[in-house]
Amino acid sequence: MLDTGKVKAGLIIPPDFSQYKNKMTNALLKIDGSDPTTARTALSSGIMVAQYFSNKNTEEELSKKGMHIPNIGIDLSTKVEYNPDLNTLIFTIPGLLGLVMQNITIILTAFALVREKEKGTMEQLIVTPIKSVELMIGKLIPYILIGYTDFLMVLALSIYWFRVPVSGSIFLLLLLGFDFIICTLAIGMLISTAAKTQTQAMQGAFMALLPTIILSGFIFPREQMPSVIRAISDVIPLTYFLDILRGIIIKGVNANILLSQIIVMTSMGFALLLIAVLRFRKRLD
Repeated sequence: MLDTGKVKAGLIIPPDFSQYKNKMTNALLKIDGSDPTTARTALSSGIMVAQYFSNKNTEEELSKKGMHIPNIGIDLSTKVEYNPDLNTLIFTIPGLLGLVMQNITIILTAFALVREKEKGTMEQLIVTPIKSVELMIGKLIPYILIGYTDFLMVLALSIYWFRVPVSGSIFLLLLLGFDFIICTLAIGMLISTAAKTQTQAMQGAFMALLPTIILSGFIFPREQMPSVIRAISDVIPLTYFLDILRGIIIKGVNANILLSQIIVMTSMGFALLLIAVLRFRKRLD
């Protein structure tokens, strides 16, 4: 459950806990350290609960035995998983990797078709024998190469410059990074088919990008968001890619743990790409 992110902390109580009512006993608090802010809160809360329990038992025994202070309570051990030092950089850099990739790819492709319209070359493309799908693919291929090259560069900077190690499969990370690039390029193409000028394309790109910084979980934990806001964040591809990045880079989980995020992100990419192609086909007709 820590791997999937369903829980942020788990309290492990030994099976014979109740037998040690009048003496010191042990418990273990395991915390997900991938988000240092949440981990620090869980750590301090766990220690306070253990101290309260110990003080309560001590007061009960003092009332029975006079001034003798028995050594009873909980010896709480803590273990922070994934990010033991609670280094904020470990949490921030994977998020920045996804955010930078999203911004680059959407902004690039948002101008792809609009530029043809403003230059007057769209009419020439319309009369060519190539199909709209082929034209769309031809427009996407250069940006796929550019976007994936940028992804590799930013990933290399994360590993070798900022010293953020990849705990999981690097091959899986590269594969899903390509998947995310296709998804964000489809968003940019969709904006490009709707815009009539480059100014409109730029405004549309910023309208798509700015909410993702706040709603995707890049800054604020999604668990703390209102249900309505969280529902909006569920339709943002970056939300799922951030879970994938932090899962592979920080936690080192495999594809089975991230299966739901992978399915949703891939489905979004195909759906957005299909919508963009259909809209472009209507423009050609």
